[in-house]
Amino acid sequence: MKIGIIGAMDVEVASLKEKMVISRTETYANMTFCEGTLGKTSVVIVKSGICKVNAAMCVQLLVDHFEVTHIINTGVAGSLDNAINIGDIVVSTDAQYHDVNATVFGYQKGEVPQMGIVAFPADPSLRAAAVRAVGHAAPDVAVFEGQVLSGDQFISTRARKEELMRDFHGKCTEMEGAAIAQASYANKIPYVIIRAISDKADESVEESYDAFEAKAAVHCANIVEYMVSHM
Repeated sequence: MKIGIIGAMDVEVASLKEKMVISRTETYANMTFCEGTLGKTSVVIVKSGICKVNAAMCVQLLVDHFEVTHIINTGVAGSLDNAINIGDIVVSTDAQYHDVNATVFGYQKGEVPQMGIVAFPADPSLRAAAVRAVGHAAPDVAVFEGQVLSGDQFISTRARKEELMRDFHGKCTEMEGAAIAQASYANKIPYVIIRAISDKADESVEESYDAFEAKAAVHCANIVEYMVSHM
């Protein structure tokens, strides 16, 4: 087993890198891949950069150059469910794009044409391991399982949030997860997305995001560390 751990930003992977034993570092496509161990588990930790293309490239590089067997995406997200608050954790059941629209050709909203699938399912074993990890590493934190919505947009208005809530059934929204899911699906690599909620995906983001981003990212990384160390 070798697990690829992807975060879009430095703050999402920095604490994990500090805790791992690094055996080698390689750079491809302006991404620095740190290979080594976290606990006794072989891992490759990388900052992909923000948005879908970076995320998909990152998965393919992990597969081609490091032969990872599993993918975990860690980071922060905006809540799309009134019951999910800042600091809570969302573990993906699946992931779907919210900014893909080929409905004129008979596809569903969010469906990539010619893929034969609308949402990309997360691995059940990784999902269960992630939920267990929250229970051990952050027992006071609420954890939700559900769909992760992704697009090349930072959602920061109530109007756009309500549109996503109407058209989809996502628990949270961010900018990389569905691309990681699609690339993992194409390579037959099991994956899961674990996101800590940093904001409510509305106008309040201007007040909350900067205050909670770093805390939420480290919080999520601690859960990933526990999960990986016990696999």
